[in-house]
Amino acid sequence: MIAKYNGKVCVVTGAASGIGRAVAIKLSAAGALLALSDVNEEGLAETVKLAGGVQSNRVLVDRVDMADRDQIEAYAGHVQQSLGDADYVFNIAGFTRIGSFENTPMDSFESVMDVNFYGVVRMCKAFLPQVQKTKGALCNISSLFGLIGYAGQTHYCASKFAVRGFSETLAQELEGTGVSVSCVHPGGVQTNVARNAIADKLPDTGVTREEMDAQFDELAITTPEKAAQIILNGTAKGKRRIVVGTDAKIASFIQRLFPVAYPKILAKYTGDKMALKK
Repeated sequence: MIAKYNGKVCVVTGAASGIGRAVAIKLSAAGALLALSDVNEEGLAETVKLAGGVQSNRVLVDRVDMADRDQIEAYAGHVQQSLGDADYVFNIAGFTRIGSFENTPMDSFESVMDVNFYGVVRMCKAFLPQVQKTKGALCNISSLFGLIGYAGQTHYCASKFAVRGFSETLAQELEGTGVSVSCVHPGGVQTNVARNAIADKLPDTGVTREEMDAQFDELAITTPEKAAQIILNGTAKGKRRIVVGTDAKIASFIQRLFPVAYPKILAKYTGDKMALKK
Protein backbone atom coordinates (compact mmCIF):
# COMPACT_ATOMS: atom_id res chain seq x y z
CA MET A 1 0.00 0.00 0.00
CA ILE A 2 2.99 2.35 0.43
CA ALA A 3 3.22 2.71 -3.36
CA LYS A 4 -0.06 4.62 -3.22
CA TYR A 5 1.84 7.65 -1.89
CA ASN A 6 4.07 7.97 -4.96
CA GLY A 7 3.79 11.50 -6.34
CA LYS A 8 1.31 12.54 -3.65
CA VAL A 9 1.66 15.67 -1.52
CA CYS A 10 2.01 14.46 2.06
CA VAL A 11 2.04 16.81 5.04
CA VAL A 12 3.67 15.48 8.23
CA THR A 13 3.71 17.38 11.52
CA GLY A 14 5.99 16.30 14.35
CA ALA A 15 8.50 15.18 11.71
CA ALA A 16 11.62 15.94 13.77
CA SER A 17 11.62 12.65 15.67
CA GLY A 18 9.85 9.42 16.58
CA ILE A 19 6.83 8.30 14.59
CA GLY A 20 6.74 11.52 12.57
CA ARG A 21 10.30 11.03 11.40
CA ALA A 22 9.68 7.38 10.55
CA VAL A 23 6.57 8.28 8.54
CA ALA A 24 8.51 10.98 6.66
CA ILE A 25 11.34 8.60 5.77
CA LYS A 26 8.96 5.92 4.49
CA LEU A 27 6.99 8.46 2.47
CA SER A 28 10.20 9.77 0.93
CA ALA A 29 11.19 6.24 -0.08
CA ALA A 30 7.74 5.82 -1.66
CA GLY A 31 8.27 8.88 -3.85
CA ALA A 32 5.96 11.31 -2.07
CA LEU A 33 6.29 15.10 -2.15
CA LEU A 34 6.85 16.05 1.47
CA ALA A 35 5.84 19.02 3.61
CA LEU A 36 7.59 18.41 6.94
CA SER A 37 7.10 20.54 10.03
CA ASP A 38 8.02 20.68 13.70
CA VAL A 39 9.18 23.21 16.28
CA ASN A 40 12.52 21.39 16.49
CA GLU A 41 14.49 22.70 13.52
CA GLU A 42 17.60 20.69 14.32
CA GLY A 43 15.57 17.49 14.42
CA LEU A 44 13.87 18.41 11.15
CA ALA A 45 17.24 18.84 9.46
CA GLU A 46 18.26 15.38 10.66
CA THR A 47 15.01 13.90 9.33
CA VAL A 48 15.63 15.43 5.91
CA LYS A 49 19.14 13.98 5.90
CA LEU A 50 17.84 10.52 6.84
CA ALA A 51 15.16 10.80 4.15
CA GLY A 52 17.77 11.33 1.47
CA GLY A 53 18.29 15.09 1.57
CA VAL A 54 16.36 18.05 0.22
CA GLN A 55 15.44 17.79 -3.45
CA SER A 56 14.13 20.88 -5.18
CA ASN A 57 10.33 21.15 -5.28
CA ARG A 58 9.93 17.74 -3.55
CA VAL A 59 10.65 18.49 0.13
CA LEU A 60 9.34 21.50 2.02
CA VAL A 61 10.64 22.05 5.56
CA ASP A 62 9.10 24.56 7.97
CA ARG A 63 9.10 25.38 11.64
CA VAL A 64 5.42 25.40 12.59
CA ASP A 65 3.97 25.73 16.09
CA MET A 66 0.75 23.72 16.46
CA ALA A 67 -0.41 26.18 19.11
CA ASP A 68 -0.35 29.08 16.62
CA ARG A 69 -3.55 29.24 14.56
CA ASP A 70 -2.38 32.05 12.28
CA GLN A 71 0.87 30.22 11.55
CA ILE A 72 -0.99 27.03 10.63
CA GLU A 73 -3.40 28.87 8.33
CA ALA A 74 -0.44 30.50 6.56
CA TYR A 75 1.34 27.15 6.39
CA ALA A 76 -1.53 25.56 4.46
CA GLY A 77 -1.22 28.25 1.82
CA HIS A 78 2.55 27.86 1.73
CA VAL A 79 2.27 24.11 1.10
CA GLN A 80 -0.32 24.63 -1.62
CA GLN A 81 1.80 27.23 -3.42
CA SER A 82 5.02 25.22 -3.09
CA LEU A 83 3.89 21.63 -3.72
CA GLY A 84 0.24 21.75 -4.74
CA ASP A 85 -2.91 20.68 -2.91
CA ALA A 86 -2.28 18.24 -0.07
CA ASP A 87 -3.33 14.63 -0.64
CA TYR A 88 -2.52 13.28 2.84
CA VAL A 89 -2.15 15.15 6.13
CA PHE A 90 -0.53 13.27 9.01
CA ASN A 91 -1.12 15.13 12.28
CA ILE A 92 1.55 13.56 14.48
CA ALA A 93 2.93 16.48 16.52
CA GLY A 94 2.28 16.24 20.25
CA PHE A 95 3.77 16.07 23.70
CA THR A 96 2.88 15.04 27.21
CA ARG A 97 3.27 16.16 30.77
CA ILE A 98 3.13 13.94 33.84
CA GLY A 99 1.31 14.81 37.05
CA SER A 100 -1.96 14.52 38.91
CA PHE A 101 -4.83 16.81 37.96
CA GLU A 102 -4.91 18.24 41.48
CA ASN A 103 -1.32 19.42 41.24
CA THR A 104 -1.23 20.38 37.57
CA PRO A 105 -1.41 24.16 36.92
CA MET A 106 -4.14 25.17 34.49
CA ASP A 107 -1.65 26.67 32.06
CA SER A 108 0.11 23.28 31.88
CA PHE A 109 -3.18 21.49 31.18
CA GLU A 110 -4.13 24.04 28.54
CA SER A 111 -0.73 23.85 26.82
CA VAL A 112 -1.17 20.10 26.28
CA MET A 113 -4.69 20.57 24.91
CA ASP A 114 -3.53 23.46 22.72
CA VAL A 115 -0.96 21.34 20.87
CA ASN A 116 -2.32 17.80 21.04
CA PHE A 117 -5.98 18.58 20.37
CA TYR A 118 -6.37 22.06 18.95
CA GLY A 119 -3.25 21.57 16.83
CA VAL A 120 -5.02 18.66 15.12
CA VAL A 121 -8.23 20.66 14.74
CA ARG A 122 -6.38 23.66 13.31
CA MET A 123 -4.50 21.51 10.80
CA CYS A 124 -7.66 19.72 9.67
CA LYS A 125 -9.50 23.02 9.30
CA ALA A 126 -6.67 24.62 7.33
CA PHE A 127 -6.03 21.69 4.99
CA LEU A 128 -9.56 20.30 4.55
CA PRO A 129 -10.32 22.38 1.41
CA GLN A 130 -7.20 20.97 -0.25
CA VAL A 131 -7.90 17.39 0.79
CA GLN A 132 -11.47 17.72 -0.49
CA LYS A 133 -10.09 18.67 -3.91
CA THR A 134 -7.69 15.73 -4.02
CA LYS A 135 -10.07 13.20 -2.40
CA GLY A 136 -7.28 12.51 0.06
CA ALA A 137 -7.05 11.71 3.75
CA LEU A 138 -6.58 13.19 7.19
CA CYS A 139 -4.68 11.00 9.67
CA ASN A 140 -4.82 12.11 13.31
CA ILE A 141 -2.64 10.58 16.01
CA SER A 142 -4.47 9.85 19.23
CA SER A 143 -3.02 7.24 21.59
CA LEU A 144 -3.79 4.14 23.58
CA PHE A 145 -4.56 6.82 26.17
CA GLY A 146 -7.33 7.99 23.87
CA LEU A 147 -9.00 4.64 24.59
CA ILE A 148 -8.23 4.17 28.31
CA GLY A 149 -7.70 6.48 31.26
CA TYR A 150 -4.32 6.49 33.00
CA ALA A 151 -3.53 7.99 36.40
CA GLY A 152 -1.00 10.81 36.23
CA GLN A 153 -1.89 11.65 32.62
CA THR A 154 -5.17 13.54 32.93
CA HIS A 155 -4.09 16.29 30.53
CA TYR A 156 -2.65 13.88 27.95
CA CYS A 157 -5.63 11.51 28.14
CA ALA A 158 -8.06 14.43 27.82
CA SER A 159 -6.28 15.65 24.69
CA LYS A 160 -6.14 12.21 23.09
CA PHE A 161 -9.76 11.31 23.92
CA ALA A 162 -10.66 14.64 22.31
CA VAL A 163 -8.71 13.77 19.16
CA ARG A 164 -10.58 10.48 18.98
CA GLY A 165 -14.00 12.10 19.36
CA PHE A 166 -13.18 14.80 16.84
CA SER A 167 -11.78 12.35 14.29
CA GLU A 168 -14.60 9.83 14.54
CA THR A 169 -17.22 12.57 14.17
CA LEU A 170 -15.40 14.27 11.30
CA ALA A 171 -15.23 10.91 9.52
CA GLN A 172 -19.02 10.67 9.76
CA GLU A 173 -19.47 14.20 8.42
CA LEU A 174 -17.20 13.46 5.44
CA GLU A 175 -18.82 10.12 4.63
CA GLY A 176 -19.34 9.80 0.89
CA THR A 177 -17.16 12.79 -0.03
CA GLY A 178 -14.10 10.76 -0.99
CA VAL A 179 -12.13 12.09 1.99
CA SER A 180 -11.14 9.57 4.65
CA VAL A 181 -10.31 10.34 8.28
CA SER A 182 -8.15 7.94 10.27
CA CYS A 183 -7.60 8.03 14.03
CA VAL A 184 -4.45 6.26 15.22
CA HIS A 185 -4.02 4.73 18.67
CA PRO A 186 -0.39 3.72 19.26
CA GLY A 187 0.56 1.76 22.36
CA GLY A 188 4.12 1.76 23.63
CA VAL A 189 6.39 2.98 20.84
CA GLN A 190 10.13 3.33 21.26
CA THR A 191 10.29 7.14 21.11
CA ASN A 192 11.42 9.86 23.54
CA VAL A 193 7.93 11.24 24.16
CA ALA A 194 7.68 9.80 27.67
CA ARG A 195 11.26 10.58 28.65
CA ASN A 196 10.92 14.17 27.43
CA ALA A 197 7.70 14.69 29.36
CA ILE A 198 7.72 17.58 31.82
CA ALA A 199 6.71 16.39 35.26
CA ASP A 200 4.34 18.23 37.55
CA LYS A 201 3.75 16.62 40.94
CA LEU A 202 3.08 12.91 40.48
CA PRO A 203 0.21 11.02 42.11
CA ASP A 204 1.29 9.55 45.46
CA THR A 205 1.77 5.95 44.37
CA GLY A 206 5.34 5.47 45.56
CA VAL A 207 6.63 5.31 41.96
CA THR A 208 9.60 7.51 41.10
CA ARG A 209 10.14 9.21 37.74
CA GLU A 210 13.10 6.92 37.08
CA GLU A 211 10.94 3.85 37.72
CA MET A 212 8.25 5.20 35.38
CA ASP A 213 10.80 5.76 32.60
CA ALA A 214 12.24 2.28 33.08
CA GLN A 215 8.77 0.78 33.01
CA PHE A 216 7.90 2.61 29.80
CA ASP A 217 11.11 1.37 28.17
CA GLU A 218 10.10 -2.17 29.08
CA LEU A 219 6.55 -1.77 27.77
CA ALA A 220 7.47 0.11 24.58
CA ILE A 221 7.52 -2.90 22.29
CA THR A 222 6.88 -1.26 18.89
CA THR A 223 9.58 0.47 16.86
CA PRO A 224 8.77 3.82 15.19
CA GLU A 225 9.42 2.18 11.82
CA LYS A 226 6.85 -0.56 12.48
CA ALA A 227 4.35 2.01 13.76
CA ALA A 228 4.89 4.13 10.64
CA GLN A 229 4.27 1.13 8.38
CA ILE A 230 1.00 0.31 10.13
CA ILE A 231 -0.12 3.94 10.02
CA LEU A 232 0.67 4.38 6.34
CA ASN A 233 -0.98 1.11 5.34
CA GLY A 234 -4.09 1.90 7.37
CA THR A 235 -4.38 5.44 6.04
CA ALA A 236 -3.94 4.26 2.45
CA LYS A 237 -6.85 1.85 3.01
CA GLY A 238 -8.99 4.59 4.56
CA LYS A 239 -9.32 2.80 7.90
CA ARG A 240 -11.10 4.92 10.50
CA ARG A 241 -9.38 3.36 13.50
CA ILE A 242 -5.76 2.21 13.42
CA VAL A 243 -4.48 0.51 16.57
CA VAL A 244 -0.71 0.16 16.73
CA GLY A 245 0.91 -2.54 18.84
CA THR A 246 -0.20 -5.73 20.54
CA ASP A 247 -0.23 -3.90 23.87
CA ALA A 248 -2.74 -1.34 22.57
CA LYS A 249 -4.95 -4.06 21.10
CA ILE A 250 -4.98 -6.03 24.37
CA ALA A 251 -5.62 -2.96 26.52
CA SER A 252 -8.42 -1.79 24.23
CA PHE A 253 -10.03 -5.23 24.33
CA ILE A 254 -9.85 -5.40 28.13
CA GLN A 255 -11.35 -1.90 28.42
CA ARG A 256 -14.31 -2.92 26.26
CA LEU A 257 -14.89 -6.07 28.31
CA PHE A 258 -14.46 -4.41 31.70
CA PRO A 259 -15.24 -0.70 31.31
CA VAL A 260 -15.10 -0.06 35.07
CA ALA A 261 -12.57 -2.59 36.35
CA TYR A 262 -10.01 -2.31 33.54
CA PRO A 263 -7.47 -0.10 35.44
CA LYS A 264 -6.84 -2.78 38.07
CA ILE A 265 -6.87 -5.58 35.50
CA LEU A 266 -4.33 -3.76 33.34
CA ALA A 267 -2.21 -2.97 36.39
CA LYS A 268 -1.93 -6.67 37.15
CA TYR A 269 -1.17 -7.41 33.49
CA THR A 270 1.60 -4.79 33.21
CA GLY A 271 2.77 -4.52 36.80
CA ASP A 272 1.99 -0.83 36.51
CA LYS A 273 1.54 0.74 39.93
CA MET A 274 0.36 4.02 38.40
CA ALA A 275 -2.86 2.32 37.28
CA LEU A 276 -3.71 1.15 40.81
CA LYS A 277 -5.91 3.24 43.07
CA LYS A 278 -4.58 3.59 46.58
